[in-house]
Amino acid sequence: MQDMSSSTTADKPATDLHTGWSGRVVGYVAILILVNVMVDTVLAAPTFVLPQLSAAFDTTQFAWIDSSAMLAGAMWAPLLGKSADIYGKRKVLVITLLVAGLGGVVCLLAPHIGIFVLGRALQGAAVAALFLTVAIIRDICAPKFAMIVTGVVTSGSAVFGIPSPFILEVATEVFGWQFVFVVSATFAAVAALCVRLLIPNPRNRTPGKVDVAGALLLGGGLAGVLVYISLGQEFGWLGIVPLASLIGGAVALLVWFFVLSRIPEPVIDIRGISVALGLGLLVVVLGTGAYRSMLQLFSLLIDVSPDDGLGYGIAGPAALGLMFGIPSIGIMLGGILAGAIATRVGPAWPLAAGVVCGTAASFGMFFVGASSLPIAVVCSFMLSLTAGSLVTSGFNLASILAPPERQGTVSSMVMVMVAVGSVTMSFIGSAILGATNIVVGGETVNSSLGVHTYIAVAACAFILAAIPTVFLVRKMRGHVVSGVPMSHI
Repeated sequence: MQDMSSSTTADKPATDLHTGWSGRVVGYVAILILVNVMVDTVLAAPTFVLPQLSAAFDTTQFAWIDSSAMLAGAMWAPLLGKSADIYGKRKVLVITLLVAGLGGVVCLLAPHIGIFVLGRALQGAAVAALFLTVAIIRDICAPKFAMIVTGVVTSGSAVFGIPSPFILEVATEVFGWQFVFVVSATFAAVAALCVRLLIPNPRNRTPGKVDVAGALLLGGGLAGVLVYISLGQEFGWLGIVPLASLIGGAVALLVWFFVLSRIPEPVIDIRGISVALGLGLLVVVLGTGAYRSMLQLFSLLIDVSPDDGLGYGIAGPAALGLMFGIPSIGIMLGGILAGAIATRVGPAWPLAAGVVCGTAASFGMFFVGASSLPIAVVCSFMLSLTAGSLVTSGFNLASILAPPERQGTVSSMVMVMVAVGSVTMSFIGSAILGATNIVVGGETVNSSLGVHTYIAVAACAFILAAIPTVFLVRKMRGHVVSGVPMSHI
């Protein structure tokens, strides 16, 4: 990995880039937020109905139901990121929205779990929609202003997250779990139309061709390794199917690393990743993974009453809305504050603040929150602050370390880390719960040991994220905001 080159803090932006708020910019931001609302309906909304989905498809593999879209996103991201830099970000964004919408329809009509997972894989294209909105911002806004706008766009969708759990709680009781996917497909169609008609076509493009073979090999390798983590808990870590998945994934990654990553135009140029970007990606994969795993746990905790005597459970009046609605304010505040602070001290410091906040929230859940709804709501709010800060700061860090014509590719790297961390931690948590469940009254339930071990693992992930965070803060000291990329990746 190469080091950062020297940077400045006050380079003058191009005259055709937006440097402040205007009616036109507000319109662009509103549309891009709509895109990210659709992303939330794909990634977050299904967690509200995990118990119903598990019952509908007669499966205990809730991690697959929740994480299959994110897993597919890890495969989609490198290919779509490179394609966006070459063929245009708006065009690729519209395509991803249409594919995600199709996935929602497949999930809605799925007769069994296999077809449902296929639909979730198509919905995984929504993962690319998130980082493409950030890349478009970088093409139409000056560097400093883009940091603020990135915070608003990546976290602004949380405004809709405040009432949506309360609405979904009522709507799913009336219409069933299918309502979630009707909403997702509808948002995807509307967002695709708005982007195509109203968002300008960014001019920054990279001449070249897409390494489809490399993208498929990289994505397939990541998927193979992550599938092993899931299948291992059901078929045994040394079972034939899990080991075949692991070996196949590892071989694919090795071939990509030693062969296809060294061609003239690789899908991701890992040799050009700077030390600072590498550290930032490590923080993102650990921090967002821990947050997503806790989000999955919340959906299970609200289905258990503390009166059941299991040592955990936060079921109560409006528990779903409180756990997933109010903390949406935290995501919005975390993202907006991270973007604003980054214009003064750089993105490394808000990234560090997010890690500290997430660590504190995990400890709160471990000691008290697992069996107390009020404390759990506070911890969920803190974790949401963490999520907003980590995602916004991760994108801001990547954007100032990359040239304009590579924003799609570099932003996709951040999203791959988010996807890998989320899927890995969710499957690890699922394995912990599956290995420690107990039988109460003839019914298999999660044990208190499993729940608290689950939380402890998430806390450890935040603690581990603090290590590269310290080095990143030191590495970025003196580098605030750059009008030009600090490192050409």
